[in-house]
Amino acid sequence: MLVAVLSDIHDNIWNLDKALGALRDTSTLLCCGDLCSPFTLKMLADGFSGPVHVVFGNNDGDIALMYTVAAQSGNITFHKPIAQLELGGRRIAMAHYPELGEALGLCGKYDAVFSGHSHRADITRLGTTLWGNPGEVMGRFGKPSFGVYDTQTDEFALRYI
Repeated sequence: MLVAVLSDIHDNIWNLDKALGALRDTSTLLCCGDLCSPFTLKMLADGFSGPVHVVFGNNDGDIALMYTVAAQSGNITFHKPIAQLELGGRRIAMAHYPELGEALGLCGKYDAVFSGHSHRADITRLGTTLWGNPGEVMGRFGKPSFGVYDTQTDEFALRYI
């Protein structure tokens, strides 16, 4: 199973459109926060046909409208402050802040943990746990990126937009 991991979109719908176009081989999407506006969430929901799991970031606004968009879309699930999922036989956690991501990775309970916030793409092993940051879709601090996690191989690959 291939799982897309995005973070820190910050309403850059042009880069989000490019990322969504590259996710055709993935079945589930994880978003580590900072979509920012409900219209970005709507674009994410409409542009990805599978389930989308989202944790809020520090820049996400109009949460009430985001819940309305999620309810209307049918494929968005919010988790706060962390997501704990089982996908493709793997135990996966997701948070916005890297401090939470690192702590979740160090606890040894998960096969993979994903977090964002720093806008810096990174792949680290904390013991047997993969800890990945997909970077930023926004593209403000570097080349826009996202990640794809393969549950069969337990590998996380960065892809650049």
